[in-house]
Amino acid sequence: MFPELSALLIAAVTIGFFHTLFGPDHYVPFVMLSWSRKWSTVKTAAVTLACGLGHILSSIVLGLVGVALGVALESLEFIESTRGTIAAWLLIALGLAYSVWGIRRAILNRPHRHVHIHGVSDVHEHEHTHHGKHAHFHEDGRKTVTPWVLFIIFVFGPCEPLIPLLIYPAARKSYWGVAMVSLTFGMVTIATMMAAVLLMRAGLSLRVLDRAERYTHAIAGLTILTCGLMIEFLGL
Repeated sequence: MFPELSALLIAAVTIGFFHTLFGPDHYVPFVMLSWSRKWSTVKTAAVTLACGLGHILSSIVLGLVGVALGVALESLEFIESTRGTIAAWLLIALGLAYSVWGIRRAILNRPHRHVHIHGVSDVHEHEHTHHGKHAHFHEDGRKTVTPWVLFIIFVFGPCEPLIPLLIYPAARKSYWGVAMVSLTFGMVTIATMMAAVLLMRAGLSLRVLDRAERYTHAIAGLTILTCGLMIEFLGL
């Protein structure tokens, strides 16, 4: 099935690239959390890679199990659609919770001034916050749940275009074809995710955004919330 496999591989590259690029859920959450929580480039790449692998492998397993059990393509697509709805609402919940926490943190961390008088001519004032140290995320050397939350969301998140690509080689019992299509689609998807995340993260390192440090968590949460709402209600 070499001619058919060549066509499937071309389709896997094309669909994997555009499916990822046009799906903001594939990179926006990573960019915003990396920016707000000050993840290093290595950690950002590692979290993106892990979530991308979970995203791809879960759909591959579902597709192979469906083929082995003789489940119709329509049923598999319905299952993927249901998984997509669950993933979208999980993303919405994450964005909402993070937004509320970020807004509360910004309010508590509002700077204010104190005037100090020392003698007749020595008068000065300084600006500070009372909650900055207590509200700050200390991630260095500590395990946090955010990467695991993202991983769970991406495991639930479906790769709808992958299932039809796997059906033909699986039905022909071409395990080589299944492996090649899965590997090609997965590599393109993950490479596109990581490229988009790292490029956008570099853009968010601008000083003009660093001035909004007090609001970074709120902005990140609202962006993730908007991303989830667009996926669920606009079908992006």
